[in-house]
Amino acid sequence: MPAAVMITMLACKPNTDKYSWPRGYDFNSPEKFIMPESLLEISGITFHQGDGKVVYSVQDEDGLLFKQNWGDARQTNVKFASGGDYEDLAILNETVFVLKSSGTLFSFPFAETRAQNTKKVREWKNILPKGEYESLYADQENQTIYALCKECSVDKKTGDATGYVLNYDAKARGLAVGAEFKIKGEQLEALGHPIKSGLKASAMAKNPRTGEWYILSSVQKLLVIANPDWSIKAVHPLNPADFLQPEGIAFDNEFNLYISNEGDELSAGNILKFKYMP
Repeated sequence: MPAAVMITMLACKPNTDKYSWPRGYDFNSPEKFIMPESLLEISGITFHQGDGKVVYSVQDEDGLLFKQNWGDARQTNVKFASGGDYEDLAILNETVFVLKSSGTLFSFPFAETRAQNTKKVREWKNILPKGEYESLYADQENQTIYALCKECSVDKKTGDATGYVLNYDAKARGLAVGAEFKIKGEQLEALGHPIKSGLKASAMAKNPRTGEWYILSSVQKLLVIANPDWSIKAVHPLNPADFLQPEGIAFDNEFNLYISNEGDELSAGNILKFKYMP
């Protein structure tokens, strides 16, 4: 295997009652793609048109979008902004969107991912209500973008997590907030997961096969599955031995599930791939 290829298979571990995973995915034995040092703090992942052969990602500190072939630690990147806390990204048709923790959004043409720098960037300040955000998703079918609060003032007394649907006009390059939605804290509690400090969502994606929402919480070490209407269907505790700091989630067009983890002083960042099993 070429030295640049950085995929390993995690050893199988016995399942316990404490940890679980959604139907169709075995969290015991994923492919593990080790990130280079530049992506130690990988914070968001996505694909272009569902193509799992090429991963696009951002990390916490630099205004760079990274591009890697799956399994190859080598990467190219395009600079789209100065340093900052960049938490997630999404590609809607041929436009890239990057989310800053403050709720500021950046957009630029997908074709610019082939460049080293891009000046074709539009910055959307104050488009989302004040708060902290880490989750972004682009819905190709509905031509909308979803952003979910990690910590917003509107949710302080409820334990809910509020999200916003943004409508994008590609011709005019116009972006506007439309409807809002909520992940209800009381539903988490009813399923045996009372969270006084809130869900603190770190990433979100829609399962293209079922239409269900997959929502990660790095702080709570949870994967929450919600129905298309945002009602919670299931909650899966994540094993911290495998999910050190889960900050990114995506599906490819073969329904495979990917979860990225930030590293730390002892461990590199990684992306775990869970193959869909009908």
